[in-house]
Amino acid sequence: MAINSIDNSQRTAAKVAGISGLLTFAIVVFGNFVLLGPLVIPRNAADTARNILAHETQFRAALTCFISYDLGAIVLSTALYVILAPINRGLALAGALFRVAFAMLWLIAPLNSLAALRLLGDAPYLKIFEPDRLQALARVQLAGSFDDYYVGLPFFGLAATVCAWLWLKSKYIPRGLSIFGVIGSAWCVFCAFAYLIFPDFNKIVNDYIFDSPMALFELIVSIWLLAKGLKPPEPDQSRTGNA
Repeated sequence: MAINSIDNSQRTAAKVAGISGLLTFAIVVFGNFVLLGPLVIPRNAADTARNILAHETQFRAALTCFISYDLGAIVLSTALYVILAPINRGLALAGALFRVAFAMLWLIAPLNSLAALRLLGDAPYLKIFEPDRLQALARVQLAGSFDDYYVGLPFFGLAATVCAWLWLKSKYIPRGLSIFGVIGSAWCVFCAFAYLIFPDFNKIVNDYIFDSPMALFELIVSIWLLAKGLKPPEPDQSRTGNA
């Protein structure tokens, strides 16, 4: 159905979506790559445990970033629903629910990380275990957080694919950007399912390439919405011709 106008609620939601999209992107990148990433040593549970205990505040700050990301993702999903519901209410709702599902799954990551901290603590009931066993168990908990992301990734990819399709139908953003979003997000859905079925799939396709096109699309859309807002729909050519 053609949309002949953009109302004030959509314009406001576009600004909210732009701000929340940029903030959530910055928060999750900072939490993952600046705070948590340097503490985790691949294939070395003992060094990872020592890093976490030596920088516990930094580790806990990363968890706070993940929770903040979840809150921002819920705000973003609500704003996108307000913008895209006039195009197709059912698809807009599906996209919002897929994004919220991903956010809820992502909450498991802070819980896993807190469990890792508990295993590395000095509680009396832990003294029956050897330190190296506790360090290995803590590392398993952290690995579970990464698994949690890949379980949630199909939901994220589906949300982005649905939204990109609605962006294309609405013509609120440039057509080329919308097409890139549909392709990049659908690619992410394919890679996510392929990786869950075939764990060695990331040896064929680097796992950073799974979601990078989709993340780039969402980042550009957030910048567009904040800087340009919603692109006004073009006048109905048949009506102008008959006027």
